[in-house]
Amino acid sequence: MSSPQPTRRKRANGVESRQRILDATVEIAGERGYDGTSIAAVSAKCGLPASSIYWHFKDKDDLIAAVIERSFEAWLSAVELPGDEGGTSLERVTAMAANVAKSLVDAPDFLRLGLMLALERRPAEPRGRTVFLQVRDITHRKIAEVAAALFPGLDEAAVDTLTTYAVAGADGLFVHREIKGDSVDLVAMFELHAQVVHDMAARMAAGK
Repeated sequence: MSSPQPTRRKRANGVESRQRILDATVEIAGERGYDGTSIAAVSAKCGLPASSIYWHFKDKDDLIAAVIERSFEAWLSAVELPGDEGGTSLERVTAMAANVAKSLVDAPDFLRLGLMLALERRPAEPRGRTVFLQVRDITHRKIAEVAAALFPGLDEAAVDTLTTYAVAGADGLFVHREIKGDSVDLVAMFELHAQVVHDMAARMAAGK
């Protein structure tokens, strides 16, 4: 009877190689952007032959899309509203915003690359841009669910307005930090933004 160990080892090596390729892609894309990223550059960075990269990914576009998906999955786990034991609605929203900001600092790749692709127009839309727009829709729905849960008196249009403002403001703060660097306390900025959005929601719910 053959041992399953070689199969497990092969699978583990495959997972490790995939992560190495994605990590290298993040570095290359962060330095050179979408157009400057190439399979050859990623191969040189990660130390794996191009054939290994093509075994995991169809092409560069597939690779960039995978980077966005991996980073988004890591970030999405932070978009959770603490339970009632977390304090007042304002305290809970502020805590969630801080967690989201911390996650963005740790895993910024989906937003950094995604915004790059979203702002470009190409004859053939890259799969990475399509994936980013899809994850944006997921983000919008998650934030809308939070707003609706905290302020059940708001109608759908008001929830959508608040959510659009919240997401757009977060984008702006992220871009500002990308420009200015680590001197910007993204957590503090997100906490302030959450407090402003919460105040707007409370006013809208009260009919003011």
